Amino acid sequence: MDSNLDQEARARFRCGYVALAGRPNVGKSTLLNALVGEHLSIVSSKAQTTRERVSGILTTEDYQVLFIDAPGLIEPRYELQEAMRWAAGAALDEADVVAFIVDGTKPDTIPDAESSDLIGLRSVPTIVAINKRDLLDAASEARLIEEVEVRGWNAISVSAKTGEGLDDLLGYVVPLLPESPALFPEDDSATQSLRFFAEEYVRETCMETYREEIPYSVMCRVDEFREERDPVFIRIVIYVEKESQKGIIIGRGGSAIKKIGELSRRKIENLIGRQVYLELRVKVLAGWRRKRASLRQLGFALPPPSKGGHNSNQG
Repeated sequence: MDSNLDQEARARFRCGYVALAGRPNVGKSTLLNALVGEHLSIVSSKAQTTRERVSGILTTEDYQVLFIDAPGLIEPRYELQEAMRWAAGAALDEADVVAFIVDGTKPDTIPDAESSDLIGLRSVPTIVAINKRDLLDAASEARLIEEVEVRGWNAISVSAKTGEGLDDLLGYVVPLLPESPALFPEDDSATQSLRFFAEEYVRETCMETYREEIPYSVMCRVDEFREERDPVFIRIVIYVEKESQKGIIIGRGGSAIKKIGELSRRKIENLIGRQVYLELRVKVLAGWRRKRASLRQLGFALPPPSKGGHNSNQG
């Protein structure tokens, strides 16, 4: 009898992808981190922080949800933004359910019924999650939910900061996932490798340390990763676009890059639970955000070049 019950439970197990979509800086990354209980996705007050898709995993006895934190939906102005929009589109294509996140304190992030942000999503179960519920009074919350529902979408309010409404969000998305065995071991919290998170933590520290131009010009890639060593040895190259930026990142006598290294190392050690020796280097890859060849070198997936595209940006 117990064996039959176990088989029935396994048959009802649900597993699938939920894309966290929306415009930049509405709290998608904070929401992902809150849902999976790990610091997986960079969080910053700066817009367009997420450049590559990050997938977090939440596993219980009854389901496994693979949350995709996609780059914010933007109208691209240069090649890096094209790659980000491409990644966001790929995440939506893969999703079994879409949670479209809006900022409850910024009603202009709520999509219109015919918004280009939501074109094509009518065929995918979609819920609009109104974030920052903790900053809304009851009347404002009810008004925003009604405004979304009038536009033809299901709505729910959540707070990525306090955790309010997250169980309700899961209660909506989980029944819409396909019945399927788990795709990842139950103790996995992300689909990406430790290399990826080491890169992201260094980039996050750069974003926290510098303002204006520098954070957007920084990209980090692992040059060497030796997990068999004790401490773990990691060498990461910080790419910038200009020589002047390289000098700022390094700082007088190497003081700035030393600080970045110390802060980043602590984050990586907290993630992997081991001591880390982190070596940082800075290189100039001139104008990399606007050059397809440079973006390919850095590992970005790119859409096919548009007809009559920017030949000057082919690298």
